Amino acid sequence: MKLSPALARNNILSGLTVAFALVPEAIAFAVIAHVNPLTGLYAAFMMCLITAVLGGRPGMISGATGAIAVVIVALVVQHGVQYLFAAVVLMGLLQLLFGALRLGKFIRMVPHPVMLGFVNGLAIVIFLAQLPHFQQHGQWVSGQALWTMLGLVALAMAIIYLLPRLTRSVPSALVAILAIALLTNVAGIETRTVGDLASIKGGLPSFHLPDVPWNLATLRIVFPYALIMATVGLIESLLTLNLIDEMTDTRGKPNRECLAQGTANVVTGLFGGMGGCAMIGQSMINVGAGATHHLSGVVAGLGLLSFILFGSSLIERIPLAALIGVMFVVAAKTFEWGSVRVLGKVPRADALVIVAVTVVTIFTDLAVAVVLGVVISALVFAWEHAKQITVRTRIEVDGSKVYELEGTLFFASAKGFQNLFSPKDDPAEVVVEFGRARVMDHSAIEAIDALAERYQKRGKRLHLRHLSTDCAELLLKAGSMVEVDPGQDPHYHLADDRLG
Repeated sequence: MKLSPALARNNILSGLTVAFALVPEAIAFAVIAHVNPLTGLYAAFMMCLITAVLGGRPGMISGATGAIAVVIVALVVQHGVQYLFAAVVLMGLLQLLFGALRLGKFIRMVPHPVMLGFVNGLAIVIFLAQLPHFQQHGQWVSGQALWTMLGLVALAMAIIYLLPRLTRSVPSALVAILAIALLTNVAGIETRTVGDLASIKGGLPSFHLPDVPWNLATLRIVFPYALIMATVGLIESLLTLNLIDEMTDTRGKPNRECLAQGTANVVTGLFGGMGGCAMIGQSMINVGAGATHHLSGVVAGLGLLSFILFGSSLIERIPLAALIGVMFVVAAKTFEWGSVRVLGKVPRADALVIVAVTVVTIFTDLAVAVVLGVVISALVFAWEHAKQITVRTRIEVDGSKVYELEGTLFFASAKGFQNLFSPKDDPAEVVVEFGRARVMDHSAIEAIDALAERYQKRGKRLHLRHLSTDCAELLLKAGSMVEVDPGQDPHYHLADDRLG
């Protein structure tokens, strides 16, 4: 994409806004993971920069994330931070393997209801992640301090919503952050700042191999964590890629993004970072400001590094309320409010998937939620497909009527199966051809027996062809009607207790 001056300005200013928003998130996730805040900041800088340069989705922002932080807590507590770095390196290698095998394309197969649940769940997670900023020393902020924070949050949100009506030349989120910072510092308003979380002052990250024994015992410790981190990271990254594709009506490259995420995590692990993946909140800030080029991610990464090296004293004076306001707006804009309105109109299975993925994303983790949603969608598809049993009929020269079945006969399709036949109107000889159908369970056997009884009561003969041996064995009333043809009859087993 060729960068015009206006587009370059949008990407640079948006990247700077994202850099501000990355700071409290990286610190908070580092605290969750029980590592030094700089470990989170280094991860955010390296993930953001490397994926911006190498990634397959312009405009997408990566960094240290809560999805990874919650996975690594136990590893850090039990074995120490060096084992974390080893796990991050292995995580990156697994993601590189995933990309090399070109498996990223399968993310396109995630059903739309799963995407809606993913977006809604993460929007709620983004909102909930801001609430701890209203706490200090484990206690909720109260009194004047609380009202000051809430007022500043409201002011920041008002600027973000209202400024675009006047001008879109600068990102409204950036204006909100700078305006709130200027107001509090000039007016001497006391409120919590980034510096209250932790100092962000530091130097350049240095290369070092993780200080762990390089043996199978270490591999057994770190591999389960690395596998989960790689899976969660890729799912969140590729679903975010899909979301940005839909928002911008463009097409990202999922396999290239897998390779970029893997490369970034390998480098991050070797330079003392906690690993990460795509961040839907920061990506929404970026894309919402019109940044659809790799430049915005490069600016965000370099901006964050400059904060660490040179601007820590200024960044630490930014009120948390300004950044909370930005993230509240991101959460509100990320949530698919339309999905709530259509819950009663879409099929129940789709509504179940949307709600289930949303809830599981909030209370467990993203990978479990997405897998659950895909499994539910697949089962619903199988169920609906299995109920589609059809028939073609014809009259033979001898006057007999032939029913040629196609589909799967089991408990879900048994009732529809009965409705395919007209014993009252049929001739004396009727043939049911099962060559293109499959009988699955005891309910199907009962349905065939019931059909045979209907024809017997009318004094008509029923011929059942191309059933498996199991079917013939299990049929009671229709057993004598089965015409055996060893050369043509199919061979399959049924789910029935009498065969157990």
